Amino acid sequence: MAGNVFDKIDKILIDIKSVELSDAESVEQFRIKYLGSKNQIKPLFGEIKNVANERKKEFGQLVNSIKQEAESKYREAKSQLASSAGEKAASELDLTAPPSNSFKGSRHPVSIVMNRLIEVFERIGFTVAEEREIEDDWHNFTAMNTPEDHPARDMQDTFYLKNSVTRLLRTHTSSVQARVMTSQKPPIRIIAPGRVYRNETISARSHCQFHQVEGLYIDENVSFADMKQTLLYFAKEIYGPQTDIRLRPSYFPFTEPSAEMDVWMGTETETAKKLTKGTGWLEVLGCGMVDPNVLNNCGIDSEKYSGFAFGIGIERSAMQKYDISDIRLLFENDTRFLRQFSNVI
Repeated sequence: MAGNVFDKIDKILIDIKSVELSDAESVEQFRIKYLGSKNQIKPLFGEIKNVANERKKEFGQLVNSIKQEAESKYREAKSQLASSAGEKAASELDLTAPPSNSFKGSRHPVSIVMNRLIEVFERIGFTVAEEREIEDDWHNFTAMNTPEDHPARDMQDTFYLKNSVTRLLRTHTSSVQARVMTSQKPPIRIIAPGRVYRNETISARSHCQFHQVEGLYIDENVSFADMKQTLLYFAKEIYGPQTDIRLRPSYFPFTEPSAEMDVWMGTETETAKKLTKGTGWLEVLGCGMVDPNVLNNCGIDSEKYSGFAFGIGIERSAMQKYDISDIRLLFENDTRFLRQFSNVI
């Protein structure tokens, strides 16, 4: 009986060594026959009970050796098949064929406009200040001279954090100004770019999130004329050297006096006429002299120092610059839309 078992082992070993594995089908059949769950080697382990004690060790080693031989031959055949497939694919590759369409990344129009504004103000000494988007009530409202009964504090306009009446998503980057004024001494000359949030209905003209670049300059003897010249410089850099501006009286809780700044776009073209609603003037930012209460709230002597602040909406500027009719396009990440800006620096 033992001799028959050893003869069976020899026969299986000869079969393993002699079989030719030339294609994927033969390799798979080999795997099933010798390595599968019902392979021909597995029953041999049960034959050890029929082997004499002095030959059990020899028998076990032989069975293990044919199993290892099968595994080795299978791995080698799989490797050769994979190599052959790779060589075939490479040989069939046409290196003279034109490349398939590939699209490079592009900068977002909001980033393009924001970086341009930062560059303009950095040239005249403003430095960039950034802060948290989750703010507290004091830095977002109270420090900015916003009364307790002001509509901006209402839940209709502000996103408050769950179970909190003092933690909120900032409604403007003026909170950055508050943090800078409470941590630095004048002179202060900063711009604060960033995303802000307001609880507004999303439409083609408004969104619940948008971007601002706010500016702040505080020093001794800062005047309204200083603000006007700074903003005129900004307008000429952005809209062209012949640009005219006008300042209209307005109201903001944190500035007094306050103004809206318009730039003259003219009415010669249909685009300009539509953009300015036929007036020729386009509103681009709000500004004003920092209210003394704001300075005092932040620990700055309003008797000694004065300053001005301004805020520019980035989305509005981007929509005007690139003739974008729907603000929602700026937030949807549609690659067909963004691809238009691939060559814009």
